[in-house]
Amino acid sequence: MPSQFVTLEMGDFQRFDDAGEAVARLTELYEASCTFLCDAFSEAMVNPPKAKRIRAFYPQVRIETTSYAQIDSRLSFGHVSQPGVHATTVTRPDLFKDYLTQQLELLMGNHGVPVEVGYSDTPMPVHFAVANDARISVPQEGAAEFILRDVFDVPDLSTTHDDIVNGTFKAGDDGAEPLAPFTAQRVDYSLARLSHYTATAPEHFQNHVLFTNYQFYVNEFEAYARLMLADADSGYTSFVGTGNVEITAPDEALLRPEKLPQMPSYHLKRADGSGITLVNIGVGPSNAKTATDHIAVLRPHAWIMVGHCAGLRNSQLLGDFVLAHAYLREDKVLDDDLPLWVPVPALAEVQIALEEAVAEVTELKGYELKRLMRTGTVASLDNRNWELRESEGPVQRLSQSRAVALDMESATIAANGFRFRVPYGTLLCVSDKPLHGELKLPGMASDFYTTQVGRHLRIGIKAMESLRDMPLERLHSRKLRSFSETAFL
Repeated sequence: MPSQFVTLEMGDFQRFDDAGEAVARLTELYEASCTFLCDAFSEAMVNPPKAKRIRAFYPQVRIETTSYAQIDSRLSFGHVSQPGVHATTVTRPDLFKDYLTQQLELLMGNHGVPVEVGYSDTPMPVHFAVANDARISVPQEGAAEFILRDVFDVPDLSTTHDDIVNGTFKAGDDGAEPLAPFTAQRVDYSLARLSHYTATAPEHFQNHVLFTNYQFYVNEFEAYARLMLADADSGYTSFVGTGNVEITAPDEALLRPEKLPQMPSYHLKRADGSGITLVNIGVGPSNAKTATDHIAVLRPHAWIMVGHCAGLRNSQLLGDFVLAHAYLREDKVLDDDLPLWVPVPALAEVQIALEEAVAEVTELKGYELKRLMRTGTVASLDNRNWELRESEGPVQRLSQSRAVALDMESATIAANGFRFRVPYGTLLCVSDKPLHGELKLPGMASDFYTTQVGRHLRIGIKAMESLRDMPLERLHSRKLRSFSETAFL
């Protein structure tokens, strides 16, 4: 290391046959880097440094295999696809402890070799190092008595990207292939964005995520959460609202922030993280992409869209459900990351869970279930007032695609689920029929909103609870994996 750098002693990589010990070492190295940078930054704010750069690094875990030994083909993760060195930088091992332990146990068990843990050569940005220390905040450029980037590392887009999940990653000079779908800087970037957009800490997010596009669902979710907290056998331990306000009893007050964030999030928690998070992404594909871009780094077990849609068939009624089995993608926000020629398949495990949940909540089965639920193509457009266009345009394409419903978010959420290898699904509720004269007007849908929202949300929750009981290796379908995949889920 050049003399102009002040840094930690890097040390040698250590080998581990035990996943818990490997994660403990990752935690030790990560905390040492954060403490070093926090202390150095606090000192620099008092005594501006002279001609020295201060640097610390992310920890790294890597594995080297030399065999093409056949791995259990039923598993879609937990093994590397070819011999060589596979590595990933790691951040927040405290937050990802269970995930890292599980992935490393599978990796070592499948290949019969140890993992190595040490410092990487990826600098840790000072912004991310101090993010978990409430006593410290990084001022904007020019507010300090020294130029921040002259002394500390700042976020670097060369290591903050989606090349791995997009399938465009190129190995560096060391030849190491990626072990995980995201680099440490990409994860840190999204953790910071999540806190900003949702006003809740990443620690509160659960493994099962519901997305909605209406505030009505939030009210119903809180009511359901209070019922669960009143039931000692429910398995749910607390409910967290926007602003990290957490309650553990059904009659506790949930303080409301004066101003809601862009994407308010609410969390019905279980001790092992297998609870349910509800995110109100609002209206539009941009918000849907933003939310899923960042939640993906938490590696949720599944996410499902439960929102409102326009029914496109005259036979549909307000309040009917639509279970998406295909998507017409006219949202445009993911075209550069996932080309339109890439199919986004329906996932059988999620589809079955949703259909069974509809049957259980509505008490309808078989052919009778078709009275209020249709399975078909859902179109997602980026134009909220699409119906005002000439009929030869979007309406003709909708008819040719056999679409039965239209919204602005579902295809985006499904496509990003496919891209990030997160199981996805969509169950929408028809709230208007613009092609048939039933527009969304004041007062027209009051009964719909008061009766159908609660039932729709319960269906989404039932489906998630069903998926929660499913073995992870069954839920994470191989159809989400490409030719050459990372070992980590």
